[in-house]
Amino acid sequence: MGRNLLDVLSGIGKPNVLVVGDLMLDRYIWGNAERISQEAPVILLRADKKEERLGGASSVATMLRALDANVSLIGLVGDDRDGETVLKIIQDLGIDSLGILRDPTRPTTVKERYVGRAQQKHPQQILRVDYEVKDAANLRTQEQLCDSIEKASRSADVILISDYDKGVCTPKVIQHCVSIAHKKGIKVIADPIRGSDYSQYKGCSTITPNRLEASLASGIDIKNNFDALEAANRLLNRLELEAAIITLDKDGMALKHRNGFEGIFPTRPRAVYDITGAGDMVMSVLGLSLAAGIDYSDAIRLANIAGGIEVEKLGVATVTREEMMHDILQTMHEADTTSPSMKILNRDQIQSIVNRYKLTDKKIVFTNGCFDILHAGHVRYLNDAKRQGDILIVGLNSDKSVKRLKGENRPINPQEARATVLAGLQCVDYVTIFDEDTPKVLIETIRPDVLVKGADYKKENVVGADYVESYGGRVHLAEILHGFSTTNVIEQLKGNS
Repeated sequence: MGRNLLDVLSGIGKPNVLVVGDLMLDRYIWGNAERISQEAPVILLRADKKEERLGGASSVATMLRALDANVSLIGLVGDDRDGETVLKIIQDLGIDSLGILRDPTRPTTVKERYVGRAQQKHPQQILRVDYEVKDAANLRTQEQLCDSIEKASRSADVILISDYDKGVCTPKVIQHCVSIAHKKGIKVIADPIRGSDYSQYKGCSTITPNRLEASLASGIDIKNNFDALEAANRLLNRLELEAAIITLDKDGMALKHRNGFEGIFPTRPRAVYDITGAGDMVMSVLGLSLAAGIDYSDAIRLANIAGGIEVEKLGVATVTREEMMHDILQTMHEADTTSPSMKILNRDQIQSIVNRYKLTDKKIVFTNGCFDILHAGHVRYLNDAKRQGDILIVGLNSDKSVKRLKGENRPINPQEARATVLAGLQCVDYVTIFDEDTPKVLIETIRPDVLVKGADYKKENVVGADYVESYGGRVHLAEILHGFSTTNVIEQLKGNS
């Protein structure tokens, strides 16, 4: 599944995503929480930094831009300084803001968070202050929003509705999005509010409530996976959805599809620093994926990965495709290292895995040899090679190649055994076997950042050295542990026999 997800992620392209919803400004006031005030039993925060980010639907748009999507945004801001700030950030990010209206009758929604540090420990949010009006936009403004949606949808591959219950996502606006999406044959996805009546989302392709929201809307108290699937099924039928998705925080997501498919998609354990923004991240990746024609199952798997990365960061943070690829590769790598056989790849497989690692700026190290009888000199040499980069690939001479180089009595151990022993070393990430007398073709296939050979070689005699240096790579001559060699081991065994 992991390698397939890499292919899925690589093939997404740059879809056009239309985001409709409540725009917000998230303001963070950072400082040191030094002591308790003498005026009242409250923490005294000595502020030293202020940061402003986009929130709500504009956060979804920001995340989508970081994921390399083309984004158009529809919503409201006030005719005030905070509204100007929101518009400037949106425009600086390259998000199409032509559909954003300025409403002089309401303030820009602002969430102001105070974040304190104590004794150099991890910062914690102390207080949040909200500036907002939650009344529904007036009818004229709703009509203007619908006109903007009509225009922006002409090039859209998907419509996302980010409903924070701040007055933009009225039943009229939501159903206009649904109607347009049905006419265009594209998906419309809603991240709903907390409440018991979800009738305004009827006809959406899918909705993404969290555990509590889905419990309230379905009337089912979600305590386990069975409950989650039952709640998803009820929402699916009641709202005439194509699919219902329920986010289950650390337990992943539940999916119920109109075609009868259902499933729980777990997420791997994370070091959770802050869940703020995780729902927006899930929404963003689902939208990106479904816009690109990816099926719901793979879209959810990708959203789980991005949401997991997001909660490891503080505040509402963006995630890139490169970070997602790195996370998938890391998961694959951890799985590979549990079984040495998973680290032994053929040439096509090694080329594919190297291409993926290079997308995440991992430094690839390559070395080669017969490694007939592994000894302390080999182990020291390979550990030195590993220190030169991130991923160590060992090219192993095949049995035929060894015979041509060393004679008919070699190798002592067959290539499968030699590869398994090498793969069992923690410092070795992957092993690939080659039949040629030299690794020249393999080096040209891998294009390593670092080529390693023993210090008993001169650089000009190292096969592939000129090629590696021609594109900016380097050659490292690893220190040799004298007195250790396969030939010496064989001679000692003969003497003792």
